[in-house]
Amino acid sequence: MRTNELILYRYMEHEDLLRDMTFLIDNADNDYYNKEDLKSLLFENLNELIELAANYGFEGNLWHTFLTFLLANSENAYSTACEVVGEVEGSVNKAALHDFQIFKELFEYDLKEMGEKLGTDSLELIEDYHPVNAKGHVFNKRIRDRICDLSKALAQTDDAEEFKTTVTQFYKEFGVGTFGLHKAFRIEHTEEGAQIVPITKIAHVHLDDLVGYDIAKKKLIDNTEAFVKGKKANNCLLFGDAGTGKSSSIKAILNQYYDQGLRMIEVYKHQFKDLNDVIAQIKNRNYKFIIYMDDLSFEEFEIEYKYLKAVIEGGLEKKPDNILIYATSNRRHLVRETFKDKADRDEELHTNDTVQEKLSLVARFGVTIYFGKPDKKEFQKIVTTLADRYGVEMEEEKLLLEANKWELSHGGLSGRTAQQFIDYLLGQQ
Repeated sequence: MRTNELILYRYMEHEDLLRDMTFLIDNADNDYYNKEDLKSLLFENLNELIELAANYGFEGNLWHTFLTFLLANSENAYSTACEVVGEVEGSVNKAALHDFQIFKELFEYDLKEMGEKLGTDSLELIEDYHPVNAKGHVFNKRIRDRICDLSKALAQTDDAEEFKTTVTQFYKEFGVGTFGLHKAFRIEHTEEGAQIVPITKIAHVHLDDLVGYDIAKKKLIDNTEAFVKGKKANNCLLFGDAGTGKSSSIKAILNQYYDQGLRMIEVYKHQFKDLNDVIAQIKNRNYKFIIYMDDLSFEEFEIEYKYLKAVIEGGLEKKPDNILIYATSNRRHLVRETFKDKADRDEELHTNDTVQEKLSLVARFGVTIYFGKPDKKEFQKIVTTLADRYGVEMEEEKLLLEANKWELSHGGLSGRTAQQFIDYLLGQQ
């Protein structure tokens, strides 16, 4: 097997396993090597394949699925060019076709042949593998299914050209690597700088799940649709009362536009110093990224908002067109103001400049959307809608009476309170 001749698909994750397996394929009947040592290496490889299956939920032919995982996860000149946009022109296609010919040969190799040479039938175990947990720990079921389906499709291709077409279509539909296989991410600060880490468990909330707030949701949808279509769009601030669906709306936006190349990176205040590093890692990708800041606000002694201001607007380097910032806050002006700001007027010559600096952050969000607490009638509508959606069996008059009692002792009128009330009732059924 010619894996040493790969041009683009080199330096991949788990490449040691690929190298060891191809070494065994090439040398299973080579008298130069001790057969027991070769069998030992084979069983080590089988162990790694099964562990990968457990982590990712893979099933079926684990050798094919492993090769597919390498293709789906390898970020190189060809795969990153094809993500979201599909086929590209240029000489890189010749290099890609060369590599896919090698992968096609790996797919077509019958592992039983290697097993016969080494005197073991253990390879039958990975040709039709059934995992204990199909969900896995690293990928959710949606991603796992996509890779398993691609594996089956690649195994049925007739030649390298069809193989290349199938992989390229996958890159267009689902992307490649960490950004292609996941929709949401967080930041971890390491010695090498900011590392973008996938979030594997995400709430599958949709905008229709949020009762009411039609005007607010439309503003959010219009801005996001313009963004994913490559049109001009604005940074967005969702502000208002607690429990009104600000965070849920942004999560729903991600779920709604993920298939159109939208990705989201959650960043906290103490990580603002890493923002430039994060932007440098994503600015040249074909995805659209929303940097998400939940419950954003600053006390008067906190200066992190200055990092944010510089990133949004004001630095020498222009913010990339594939990046927007969406934030939620209970405060309209983000930076806390006190009477002391006014009292200091006698002590500071240019007090107005200081106040304006604190207020200028919110001005850098081109779209601001207000989420206010519902009134009594709106709250009752939310309760009855949720009760109907989740199948709560209770007369409406009694339902609303109990909901009124609940909100008086559980945070007042809000969508969150209504949801908590319905969850309580479901727990009692």
